[in-house]
Amino acid sequence: MKRFSTPKSSAGGLLFDAPQRPANVYVAHVDGASRGNPGPASYAVILRGPDGATQFEIGKYLGRATNNVAEYYALITALDYAAAQGIERLLARSDSELLVRQMQGRYKVKSADLRPLHERARKLARGFAYFAIEHVPREQNREADELANRALDETSSTEVRKARREMPPAVSHNTPAAQQGSQQRIRAKYSGGVLHPLDEVELAEGEVVELKVIRTGRR
Repeated sequence: MKRFSTPKSSAGGLLFDAPQRPANVYVAHVDGASRGNPGPASYAVILRGPDGATQFEIGKYLGRATNNVAEYYALITALDYAAAQGIERLLARSDSELLVRQMQGRYKVKSADLRPLHERARKLARGFAYFAIEHVPREQNREADELANRALDETSSTEVRKARREMPPAVSHNTPAAQQGSQQRIRAKYSGGVLHPLDEVELAEGEVVELKVIRTGRR
């Protein structure tokens, strides 16, 4: 198998941004999304062949994670898929400067959460005859961004609907919630660092309420 050379960084680490790009290179657009950082997160991959035709795409909900973790999951998914399909030449494109520069060896990996992901991604990348990763503006990564956010939206909506079906009936005090000093008991699900109400509650814009948390068990 012919291997294409990759330049060395000043620190001696491999830089995955070889200037001489061979023919027949597959291109993977990768992106991660997180609301809360950490919060509900997802990632997406769109992989195209040398002819520009889409070979693989995925948008997947990850759970609670930071945006940087989601970015790494996207890259690892692209690398795993390409390796499983016998693809030998891969170019990854991401709008995450941190991900790209860390993979190129230009930035240190200081986060304990990112180190094992970084090591796995580097190990997978070394298995290709050619691998490069480059930073692109967000507008050039728009399709992957939309796919990641769509996966996040769809999963969040499904979880709320499921929680509505599974939670026990609410206990109502038959008192309008908007009335000063009134009380109303509602159900809520804690997800991604946020309490999501599962029952309707009427509140005025900017109104301050007092919360009392009563655990009813995990769902």
